[in-house]
Amino acid sequence: MSKLVVVALGGNALLRSNQKGTYQEQIANVTETCQALVDFLKRGNRLIIGHGNGPQVGNVMLQHEAGQKIFELPSMPMDYCVSETQGSIGYLIELGFKKVLAQENIDRNVVTLITQVVVDKNDPMFQNPTKPVGPYYTKEEADDYSEQTGAVFHEDPRGRGWRKVVPSPQPIKINNIDIVKTLADAGNIVVTVGGGGIPVVENNGYVSGIEAVIDKDLASSLAAIHVNADAFYILTDVPQAYINFKKENQEALGIITVAQAKQYLADGQFTEGSMAPKMRAAIKFVEATGKEAVITDATTLSDENGGTRIIA
Repeated sequence: MSKLVVVALGGNALLRSNQKGTYQEQIANVTETCQALVDFLKRGNRLIIGHGNGPQVGNVMLQHEAGQKIFELPSMPMDYCVSETQGSIGYLIELGFKKVLAQENIDRNVVTLITQVVVDKNDPMFQNPTKPVGPYYTKEEADDYSEQTGAVFHEDPRGRGWRKVVPSPQPIKINNIDIVKTLADAGNIVVTVGGGGIPVVENNGYVSGIEAVIDKDLASSLAAIHVNADAFYILTDVPQAYINFKKENQEALGIITVAQAKQYLADGQFTEGSMAPKMRAAIKFVEATGKEAVITDATTLSDENGGTRIIA
């Protein structure tokens, strides 16, 4: 019997750290990742894909800023920028998959949904924006932009300059998630919650966009829960999660329980902004469904026992 698998693609699947983000680089990376995902399809499984958009949304913000400076074009808010990247990255994933599917003689449609994700307008994160987005600025530039727009800027801990920070609230509902499941159950590969989803808040029966960024792993986990997925995979740039990472006593994690994962989190074994949110997303899925979540890289996907596997 076929399984419904949700896979959250990390930034490495789209853009590598040493790359500029050209079209050619991104389509090559995406196609390589799609090739790794074909194994799920060969087993007859249904597939839903979430993805990040960190570098891409930063580039979109830079483009808007340049247009504002040079041509006096209005820059757009964060929710609009996320929607732009959902469309462009979804298009690349569709191209990559269609090429790979043709090579493998597999007949599947690939569908990208521009997806809104509802957050609570009273989420405490709105009082404490911490998620860095966009380009780096000097202190003077940051102060100037802050005065003009009211945006909040924090200094980068690595000394690279100042960056705008926005809230990162918890996702609470994915609009049109029933349509995502219907499409996937019909055999279509569905791309959804791109960049964590377009952040919106509900207002008396309608929604409006809000300045925020939603964690893509948490949004993908929520999607996996609501479509009743049989498994949830989080792709990153390492084959497994580690404790004592990059130390002499580094240890790769194979199968671990939710209780163990929570203890490692409490012990500070996983870095915020890197492995910690992935582990939290995996825990949420396993606790809600009793099924397995896997954190790994694309090269390990074909190994049914590979990666770090979190179980109830």
